[in-house]
Amino acid sequence: MRSEETAFRGGPLDGRTLSVPLGPTGRPPRSYEVPVPDPDGGPPVVHVYRLEPAAVNRLGLPRGWAYVYEPEGQPAKGPLERLPWRRRRGSGG
Repeated sequence: MRSEETAFRGGPLDGRTLSVPLGPTGRPPRSYEVPVPDPDGGPPVVHVYRLEPAAVNRLGLPRGWAYVYEPEGQPAKGPLERLPWRRRRGSGG
């Protein structure tokens, strides 16, 4: 599987460059989640990064990618989670 060295900005991975696997289109995933274990044994904290172009050329095309920290970001659900029949039913119904 192909991968690309991608820079991270902000959050716990600020300034680091990690090898991120590329999708079938040659682009990294839209979001990157980093689980950090809780030292007290609680549930892990998930830090979310959003993909942005690292630079844009004169034609407006992205030249490289970078992940930017989303402090209020929620872990992304897969595309199947958005389907109406996959949602949990409310108690009223």
